[in-house]
Amino acid sequence: MEERATWFADVILPLAVPNLYTYRIPYDWNDLVKPGQRVVVQFGKNKLYMALIKHLHQTPPKDYQAKYIQDVLDAVPIVNEMQLNFWDWIAAYYVCTPGEVMNAALPGGLRFSSETKIIRNEEFALDEVEQDFFTDKEWKLVIALDVKKEMTIDEAAEALGIKTVHPIIQALLAKGFAQVKEEIKDSYKPRTESFVKIPATVSEADLQQAMNDLEKKAFKQLQLLMGYMSLSNWHTGNAIDVKKSKLLAHTGCTAQTLDQLVKKGIMEVYVKEVSRLPSSDKALESANDLADFQQVAYDTIQEQLKEKEVILLHGVTSSGKTEIYMKLMEQVIAKGKQVLYLLPEIALTAQLVQRLKKRWGDNVGVYHSKYSDNERVEVWNTLANPKDKTYSIIVGTRSSLYLPFSNLGLLIIDEEHDSSYKQQDPAPRYHARDSAIYLAHVHKAKVILGSATPSIESYYNALQGKYGLVELATRYGGIEMPEIDVRDVSEEKRKKLMKSLFSPFLLTNIEEALNKKEQVILFQNRRGFAPFIECNVCAHVPQCINCDVSLTYHKKADLLRCHYCGYSTSLPKICPACGSPGMHVKGFGTEKVEEELAIFFPQARIARMDLDSTRAKNSHSKIISQFEDREVDVLVGTQMVTKGLDFDNVSVVGVLNADSGLHFPDFRSPEKSYQLMAQVSGRAGRKNKRGKVIIQTNSPDHPIIHQVVMNDYIGMYKEQIEERKKFSYPPFTRLIEITLSQKNQDDLDAVSPDLAIEFKKRFGEERVLGPEYPIVSKVNNYFLKTILLKVEKEKYSQKVKALVMEALNEFYHKGKEYSRTRIKIDVDPQ
Repeated sequence: MEERATWFADVILPLAVPNLYTYRIPYDWNDLVKPGQRVVVQFGKNKLYMALIKHLHQTPPKDYQAKYIQDVLDAVPIVNEMQLNFWDWIAAYYVCTPGEVMNAALPGGLRFSSETKIIRNEEFALDEVEQDFFTDKEWKLVIALDVKKEMTIDEAAEALGIKTVHPIIQALLAKGFAQVKEEIKDSYKPRTESFVKIPATVSEADLQQAMNDLEKKAFKQLQLLMGYMSLSNWHTGNAIDVKKSKLLAHTGCTAQTLDQLVKKGIMEVYVKEVSRLPSSDKALESANDLADFQQVAYDTIQEQLKEKEVILLHGVTSSGKTEIYMKLMEQVIAKGKQVLYLLPEIALTAQLVQRLKKRWGDNVGVYHSKYSDNERVEVWNTLANPKDKTYSIIVGTRSSLYLPFSNLGLLIIDEEHDSSYKQQDPAPRYHARDSAIYLAHVHKAKVILGSATPSIESYYNALQGKYGLVELATRYGGIEMPEIDVRDVSEEKRKKLMKSLFSPFLLTNIEEALNKKEQVILFQNRRGFAPFIECNVCAHVPQCINCDVSLTYHKKADLLRCHYCGYSTSLPKICPACGSPGMHVKGFGTEKVEEELAIFFPQARIARMDLDSTRAKNSHSKIISQFEDREVDVLVGTQMVTKGLDFDNVSVVGVLNADSGLHFPDFRSPEKSYQLMAQVSGRAGRKNKRGKVIIQTNSPDHPIIHQVVMNDYIGMYKEQIEERKKFSYPPFTRLIEITLSQKNQDDLDAVSPDLAIEFKKRFGEERVLGPEYPIVSKVNNYFLKTILLKVEKEKYSQKVKALVMEALNEFYHKGKEYSRTRIKIDVDPQ
């Protein structure tokens, strides 16, 4: 008998462990398993995990006995080799583990979770124990478990009517009545619907006879049958699927009538999987012709793509960059390749998807966090294993980088400067723009970076020749750049001219716009009603109990909230410190702008777009659609309203407080302030009419304000690039921010200098800054300290991860107080 080969699989576990783990494959599965499939494995004593096969080989592990894989969850791989290569780069560049990358990449519906079940130990004889052997609560669970034989933790808590059930379960385990087992729980459920058809065994003669009989005895059944024939185009000989619900609604018949036809064998009901994703049957539109200046830009891009992998398209707001993207997409799709179109915010997808679907219909897929887990799994599966359909275009936010593309030809990163492309927590803390460029390299695809206000790094790369550069200086349709008017708020306050939050000039322009049935956008980059409340007597400001920040007042909920940890409390009637009744709001957020505006313009229809108003699914697109359809006169919002939205009836844009970002102690704050103000200004302007932007500020002479007014991106770039070169900031260096956190502040102060020492040993004194307390030095009851590494670009390679991990390992082995320290690594922090 031929001896069978012993195969092993290196798997990625969904845990923050640095290495892959090796498992043995049962002989019978040798031909079943492939890289990219999910499997069930045991890790630790009795914990089951969903893992992903990365490599297959015949070498057993040296340091431990390989356990067997317990189950294979997929018939075919759900992750391809190019994705695994991309995951390797993410883990290496962003200094994290393969498991953290997999957790970020796979939609929740594909990450099977291990569910603990408590089972009754059948060998335990209840009638042999004393009456007081179990407590009252334990006895209640014993009776429930004796009946059901097994329960989940949640079911046990429900049976007892309490939340903290673990001590009782531990007691039953210790007393031998219960045991624990782990099961892998599948969270993805395909959507199914009932359809009807005439069975293939029913001949035309049988059907004619049945119809004659029904005409005499059961007219409703005949009506249902005729209705089916009409809906399915049955007479053509090529019948289409008909939903049971649609047939019953169309004929006005009941399910009982259908049941009678099924019993007679004339009709059949069957169930099949259907998509949750919306589809369109509208006629497709052909491409628009490019304007002359757009055609020149398109031709230049085509020429530069012969030599460059990445092109930066620097086009002023409303210059028609999207039409150029669509022309490029058309060319790529004609070659049978796929396009990934990245956007920084979900809010932008609705408008764009509408435009793309008019051109490409159901060939356009959408992928972002407002989709449910099941919807995201459907998009994933359609790309991973296309059967009836696939997508030529995916529009999505940063997470769509991880989708199982097989043939990417073009990646478009629109609004490439936007900081929303950077993932903050949890790891991997990747930047979608930079990661997309590597993903394109894996697929041998091209990249277009587009922005009216490019990031300093991208513009520098373009000027250095690393990227191609194409400039668009003309607005589409002859629209002029907006007129920008700066209002000195401090001067107007001194003269007592300010009307609440608004300068008289802004109010006059809003009124004129509303009278002409034009629309207005007001930008305030702070949500809530007021940033904080303060006692008039002792100046006490209520603070979060978990974080080192003041609480923001949300008037609609009538709560003080922490925007870091989510803690909330009711508004105090009197000052908690001195007992005085005079607590007053200070500053203002979008909620207050909305309320104050309604006082000045009671007839105006006002909507607010911020994190609070867009939590529900489809709320972004609903607000945008209402504004687009002119059901809203004034849109008040945070930076969501600054990003690439295209409205042709906006004549006035107001920036209510331009100072909030200008003086923030961060080397990027001048750049970000310029980008925000220039982008929101770009929302103003109509065909044949110049838009107006009104900026309210206490610093009218600030260089950034002047550069926004003059639309002087180049001036801003030159000034900032000199500053960065002088102080060794990106793009001249790479930054790695290491944040240490401990519950005990003294312990943190004691251990943090030692980590800095370890980094200095490996990177040199001049490249290590800190440890220092950040602006917010306590979050969620953990005190924070940061260390900043500045590494020259040419020295930033795979070696850096090894040096960082070496320093961390040395640090963790110094003692207990060191191992208790949490450490977060952020490469290229924003």
